[in-house]
Amino acid sequence: MTKPTPTISFEFFPPKGPEGALRLWRSVERLAPLGPRFVSVTYGAGGSTRERTVAAIQTIRDRAGLDVAGHLTCVGATREETLSVARTYAKLGCRRIVALRGDPANGAERFTAHPGGFSGSVELIEALKAEGRFHVSVGAYPEPHPEASGEGADVTHLKRKFDAGADDAITQFFFDVETFLRFRDRCAKAGIDRPIIPGVLPIENFARMKGFAARCGARVPDWMETAFANAEETGAAELLSISIAAEMCDTLRREGAGHIHLYTLNNPDLPYQVCQALGVETTPMRIAATGGCA
Repeated sequence: MTKPTPTISFEFFPPKGPEGALRLWRSVERLAPLGPRFVSVTYGAGGSTRERTVAAIQTIRDRAGLDVAGHLTCVGATREETLSVARTYAKLGCRRIVALRGDPANGAERFTAHPGGFSGSVELIEALKAEGRFHVSVGAYPEPHPEASGEGADVTHLKRKFDAGADDAITQFFFDVETFLRFRDRCAKAGIDRPIIPGVLPIENFARMKGFAARCGARVPDWMETAFANAEETGAAELLSISIAAEMCDTLRREGAGHIHLYTLNNPDLPYQVCQALGVETTPMRIAATGGCA
């Protein structure tokens, strides 16, 4: 039996400057007709993008009418400061939050909790659920997080997040679907029965992607290095990227993934083409004509 087309969601990052705002809004306009279940907006370390994140959430909700999930981290802020951001999201009608510990601040090798802040994502999740009004998504790592204490630590930590009240998890990007499926099986064996949403990154820039992968522990297959080197010589890198991501998404669909999260890097073209290849239908949407992404 053919599996149904999965629902999709997209991740954006808050713009910096007028050019970035135009790029973000072009992304929203292009991808909104695909009917995403929600879109998410990232949040810089220590709240460094707080105002821009809030402005982007408000604009996307007001002008495109999309359900927006605001990211929230524990880095560089007290508990009250962090929860104040969550309450600001709620005032905008944003009831989804992606709760993360966050990367170490200022290039540090290890995360250090703020003296008056949350010790990590588990405490943040507990506090958000105590607010009683948020759907909380969390991060998951099909491949070992660089700071993982040992084999199985990522599954154990994810279980703690779900026990704290998380509603679902979105994975870091990966390029081997079997790696995700094995991770999903280990989670099920550990008693995790909440949705684990695979995160897929269509590759816009191979060198840049390798930098992302190195920081988060995602393995880049050797064949991909050769394939992109050849594709870039012939001007076929974009087609290769679409093909890889679309094949991954189709395999995930056949393996029962009912929802897929696409990392856009505020470039809508590759995610749009991947969704078209996957069979996601477009629906004309009315976009409000006022304002813009600040």
